Amino acid sequence: MSARGAFLRRTVPAIQIYGANTGVGKTVVSTLLAKAMKTAYWPAKDVVYLKPVSTGPESDRDDRYVRRYAGIRTKTLFQFDDPVSPHIAARKNGFGAPSDDLVCDSVSKFMHKVAPEKGAIIVETAGGVLSPGPSGTPQADIFRPLRLPVVLVGDHRLGGIATTLSAAESLTLRGYDLVAVVLPTGDLGNHDYLRTSFHKQWRIPVYDIPLISDFDRSVVELRVPQGSESVQLDVKLNAYYKAISKSHMPDLVKNIWSNHSRYLHDLDEMPARAAESIWHPFTQHKDRNAAELLPLDSAHGDFFQVYRPSPKPEDKSDSSQAVAKVVPPEPNNSSLQSAFDGSASWWTQGLGHGNRDLALAAAYAAGRYGHVMFAGAVHEPALTLATRLIHLMDSDKKSRLRKVFFTDDGSTGIEVGIKMALKAASVRYGWDGSSTDIGIIGLKGSYHGDTIGAMDCSEPSTYNKKVEWYRGRGYWFDYPQVKMKKGKWTVEAPAGMEDDFGSLQHYESLQEVFDLNNRDASVYERYITEVLKRLIQDEGLKFGALVMEPVLLGAGGMIMVDPLFQQTLARVIRTSPILASMSEDPPSETDSATKSPLDWTGLPVVFDEVFTGMYRLGRFSSSSFLNTQADISVHAKLLTGGLLPLCVTLASQSIFDAFLSDEKSDALLHGHSYTAHAVGCHVANVSMTKFTDLHRSENWFRAALDWAPTAGAESGRPWQHATHVWSMWSKKFVADLSNKECVEGVVAIGSVLAITLVDESGSGYNSNAAIKLRDALLERGPSNRLGIHSRVLGNVFYLMGSLTSTSHTLNEVESAVAQHIDPTTGSHKTDVDIGDDQ
Repeated sequence: MSARGAFLRRTVPAIQIYGANTGVGKTVVSTLLAKAMKTAYWPAKDVVYLKPVSTGPESDRDDRYVRRYAGIRTKTLFQFDDPVSPHIAARKNGFGAPSDDLVCDSVSKFMHKVAPEKGAIIVETAGGVLSPGPSGTPQADIFRPLRLPVVLVGDHRLGGIATTLSAAESLTLRGYDLVAVVLPTGDLGNHDYLRTSFHKQWRIPVYDIPLISDFDRSVVELRVPQGSESVQLDVKLNAYYKAISKSHMPDLVKNIWSNHSRYLHDLDEMPARAAESIWHPFTQHKDRNAAELLPLDSAHGDFFQVYRPSPKPEDKSDSSQAVAKVVPPEPNNSSLQSAFDGSASWWTQGLGHGNRDLALAAAYAAGRYGHVMFAGAVHEPALTLATRLIHLMDSDKKSRLRKVFFTDDGSTGIEVGIKMALKAASVRYGWDGSSTDIGIIGLKGSYHGDTIGAMDCSEPSTYNKKVEWYRGRGYWFDYPQVKMKKGKWTVEAPAGMEDDFGSLQHYESLQEVFDLNNRDASVYERYITEVLKRLIQDEGLKFGALVMEPVLLGAGGMIMVDPLFQQTLARVIRTSPILASMSEDPPSETDSATKSPLDWTGLPVVFDEVFTGMYRLGRFSSSSFLNTQADISVHAKLLTGGLLPLCVTLASQSIFDAFLSDEKSDALLHGHSYTAHAVGCHVANVSMTKFTDLHRSENWFRAALDWAPTAGAESGRPWQHATHVWSMWSKKFVADLSNKECVEGVVAIGSVLAITLVDESGSGYNSNAAIKLRDALLERGPSNRLGIHSRVLGNVFYLMGSLTSTSHTLNEVESAVAQHIDPTTGSHKTDVDIGDDQ
């Protein structure tokens, strides 16, 4: 999907005319509205009418009709000769149907090109709200990126009440704003019923207009000149439009102008009002200016619609209107600019903003259930999701995971996972958890959430060390990192630890790094074993779990850990006899003989896949990269495709069995009011289906083919059967970045791209090296180029698309990054943000 800014100009309201059905009088309403806007009731005289798609003979074109009786500029963009539905007419024209993107882009470009300095634009659709466009896509979906305010023309005929209300609900479901309903009068009582319904449910006014046929009867005394019927009809129509535009339209025109002014006023005031009442996450508010807040009007696909206020007519100074450190657009440009959602909205976006299928799924579940309690009950969405997730995690028939516990977000899901692991370890090793100090084993730079327990699973950092209850209970291993440097993939030990991990290693492809069966793990195994011996046998420490983010540490700085190290760490934790020395009552050989091969050993292994799971790295589970199955696995973020908060903690049967007891107090006493909320579970089920369909998409196939170790090696097979590691970001672009002087290293896998920038003053969250790049990419928007909204992690600049991002969109982003990345070194103003969370 291309980037396009929704049309919004301070002195040029734009209205889209939708009909509840075909033949309800959209063109009549457009003509009346246009004519009224040209009168003294409208602040400006210049009105433009656009018909994006039209079918039928040239002589019957709606734009000609409007031009004749309203006397304004008009245009039709796509005209098909056959008087049938556009999706049929387009197939008959011999040239193929224009794409949805082309139709929407054409409308956007036309509006920006012809918009008067002061005036209005009317865009009239074809048929009903869900009538198909040329491609077959419902037109309400085709034009959704523009999100123009809507005047809905209701249906006065028999059955018109139902079609009008259904049309309004369809528009609302897609995020349109209804300004008004216009309904031709009739003798069926539709008007009175709809006036009451729209006022009660939507607070939207309903305006009536007389039918042309009724008006004909009321003007029989008009002196119609003798001549052809067409001449007489022309006189009657001119009389109708002149009279009704004056008598019935002024209130509607005033409402449109009032709505437009109020809309702009609310957007103008949003930053200041937010600064007064909102405490933003991950933000140091001291000395922050309200103008730094970025008003987001809406979002669709991969893009935000960012509000950048245009100068008010009486305002001679643009600089005071700056928002988010960028200048406002020129007066003749839209105040809404598209910005690529470069953080996938804190890593949640999988299926694009404003996804119709997810919205419909949420509406269905909300209508069927609302929210129902889950304790001691079950409903179909939760049961379906639980069984589906267990099946997906068991794709290689080696998974230990058999139970699903529902929470609301990644932090609480980790809390549950830690509770599960510590309980299981305490039961196994005979500890009294209330009096025994039990820690976890993890990785340096890890981050598992903001709740107090999840914070304790990470070493001291900017995120937690000043939190009063933080204690940091555990030991965190250092590890070699994977990066592309100067066109080569490297595995590099931390400075000063070459003796522990070995010297710098080079690989021709990322696939070679992940070919764990052909790499030697002996150095890692020896190091891990020595550390465990020191911690457990020499220092007498006790640990209850191994907690890791597989492959990529997100908030820690988008660090790719050597997968061989993670695989080895999990294996040693499970098999080393050192762990047995923690037991107060070592198990007998008989006990060991009765264990299932899927039971946990050593310590429970907890994988935090909140960020890395659900295809974010190109596979359903990031644990598959390690060829290692977890005892406990936590999933959130992409679970609902980016629509609702929901988290699941999956556990093995042996973990579950540790809580079985005659005592209620031994149960997992955890939960919250919205546990397994039906709306979220149903949306997650729809998301899982759509994720599965992505396996067959051409976009993913091309990306996987681009990263195939041998050119053409995978071309003869469906991409989902490919075994190599791949990225949605182009291979050449990543290699080119890695050769930049200002770049210390690059990581690309799945939808994630992370660029570590050189900062001679030091890396980490206190670095400002990435801020200039971030700001430069966002500032492109006012210049009508693709703006990019992003977050930074110190000297790490990262981007990620949704899982539906097209290669065309990502190539545009790549070009913008390549253009702006060179001048990123040097000192920059300290940012108010300290980083990202999960």
